[in-house]
Amino acid sequence: MERSAGKELALAPLQDWGEETEDGAVYSVALRRQRSQRRSPGEGPGGSQTPTPAADTFLHYRTSKVRALRAARLERLVSELVSGDREQDPGFVPAFLATHRAFVPTARVLEYLLPPPPPPPPPSRVENKKTEGQDLSFNKNLRAVVSVLGSWLRDHPQDFCDPPTHRDLGSVRLFLGWAAPGSAEAQEAEKLLEDFSEEPEGKQQEEELLVTWAGPPRAQSPRPDSPEGFVEEEEGPRREGPELLDFSVGEVAEQLTLMDVELFSRVRSCECLGSVWSQRDRPGASGVAPTVRATVAQFNAVTGCVLGSVLGAPGLAAAQRAQRIEKWIRIAQCCRELRNFSSLRAILSALQSNPIYRLKRSWGAVSREPLSTFRKLSQIFSDENNHLSSREILSQEEATEGAQQEDNPPGSLPSKLPPGPVPYLGTFLTDLVMLDTALPDMLEGDLINFEKRRKEWEILARIQQLQRRCRSYSLSPHPPVLAALRAQRQLSEEQSYRVSRVIEPPAASCPTSPRVRRRISLTKRLSAKLSREKNSSPGSSPGDPSSPTSSLSPGSPPSSPRSEDRHLGPPASPGPQGPSTKLPLGPDLSLSSPRIPLPGQQSSEARVIRISIDNNHGNLYRSILLTSQDKTPSVVQRALQKHNVSQPWARDYQLFQVLPGDRELLIPDNANVFYAMSPAAPGDFVLRQKEGTRHTPSASTS
Repeated sequence: MERSAGKELALAPLQDWGEETEDGAVYSVALRRQRSQRRSPGEGPGGSQTPTPAADTFLHYRTSKVRALRAARLERLVSELVSGDREQDPGFVPAFLATHRAFVPTARVLEYLLPPPPPPPPPSRVENKKTEGQDLSFNKNLRAVVSVLGSWLRDHPQDFCDPPTHRDLGSVRLFLGWAAPGSAEAQEAEKLLEDFSEEPEGKQQEEELLVTWAGPPRAQSPRPDSPEGFVEEEEGPRREGPELLDFSVGEVAEQLTLMDVELFSRVRSCECLGSVWSQRDRPGASGVAPTVRATVAQFNAVTGCVLGSVLGAPGLAAAQRAQRIEKWIRIAQCCRELRNFSSLRAILSALQSNPIYRLKRSWGAVSREPLSTFRKLSQIFSDENNHLSSREILSQEEATEGAQQEDNPPGSLPSKLPPGPVPYLGTFLTDLVMLDTALPDMLEGDLINFEKRRKEWEILARIQQLQRRCRSYSLSPHPPVLAALRAQRQLSEEQSYRVSRVIEPPAASCPTSPRVRRRISLTKRLSAKLSREKNSSPGSSPGDPSSPTSSLSPGSPPSSPRSEDRHLGPPASPGPQGPSTKLPLGPDLSLSSPRIPLPGQQSSEARVIRISIDNNHGNLYRSILLTSQDKTPSVVQRALQKHNVSQPWARDYQLFQVLPGDRELLIPDNANVFYAMSPAAPGDFVLRQKEGTRHTPSASTS
């Protein structure tokens, strides 16, 4: 009965009740309704414990209060790790451990968490009785601290990596040496120190693996005497052996999946935090988030392979080029069957990029069946309804696995479950960066906004769950295919356009090109779940996080080196340079304070917009919060700072809003941007230098 009651309690609905303040900390309060079943009044105390029929019973509901810490100072947050109610708030400890690096270093947490050693016991028996109660309380706190440290060491060992001395880990080892000698936590700390001592060799092996999987592509450069844009192979002996497309569809798809699984499994969740990932383009931040950068590099490499194999031989006939397009479509379909959404997205991004998409004769020679497959696969990553299709499909893949696990009878061997899925990491990166942009780190009274960290933890927890499921893949490396992937000719974005124009000179767009229904929308939108959230969010400054799109952003329309080609590409076709991170937020964003808008949606006070610079550096977009008080000069100045322009002269730039149908709206120099912009169009803007200005902007594209 207790187990049943507990289950009902967990499934009982919650009703938000508001907030309450205690000792400077803010708690959110909810009322949980629990249903209990009572015996009929005529039944005696010695009656059967088995539930009686409904005619002899009646339902009784009781309400209990549930509190969750949402904002406090650091001392109170650390105290909550030890003294908090795990039953009422089970998510506090994992959320704090996973996200604390966004607002406080590990050493500072340990200063508040680790108690000093106890004094030696007094010799007097009377004094010993007086301190007996204190000892019990002290021992209880010690056990709680040891438990927290055990979870921390197991789940986030990299937090203690501080070579060469690993000072934080030394403090933990010293504490566990007297508080829990010989315990599993103490052994974990010792093992971790040994691993860190051997890390240089292991780190070198890991870096070699990352280079093997997703190292820098082979660069080709155009001949100086070839204005048409043909590309030469680098000097040196030509690689012998089969080309990438000489292998079967299954072999290529399996090796792509193997690489994606390996890289995704190594992603450290803390590197995905918006406050971390958004710093990657800043000067001196080349070493930020190496595991996430490796997945981005792999995405770029796959996209480059598609571009290189389709465009790399300008002399091919249209039918031969169509065969290559068809094979990549079949490889994409095989990736879908392997539940590898990362390479699937990369292949589709390349095929939808303007350099390939504009080849009307080649697309006209593509057979009907692969063309239909291409359209169906493209709908997975459709922009419609906030990329809801790709999110729903990923959720269905996860639910399928969970349902199969539940169907197994108790005591039976688990049935063979489908491995994966391997997600497209850009979805989660966008969620986390937009979350970091929309919600402040601190609230009034210098309180840490822990509600923001809870929402970040919801996304990180899902990443970790998917990483565990990826362990079920059983794929073996096939060196010839890996070698062909590494040796595949790579083209830069500019080279791709020039070669494409040589293959088929600019002309009207192809009537037989696949019409992938995509809408130009560079502004990130919140998910349907967020749109149902009625609570307001704080409108204070979100700080200075970067937009989730890097300079390698296939989710945005590729910037053609020649403006006359812009009408030839598909609507919002992904460019060839990297994984898009324009997908929307999934978690709720709710805090009580002034309302903050949903990105891409107008509100009475503010909205999030995205701005790029038209400077031939590729598609680099930055998000800023636009309020109803912002004038054009301040918006331009902030956008230039976000783009790391070396000499931000706001007066030398004009601000244009991107409208549907390749149209633009010029925002006057001294206008209120919030009211001058078109509210019906997406919040996408571009900065252009005014005619007659001499300096050249230098945006960071690292």
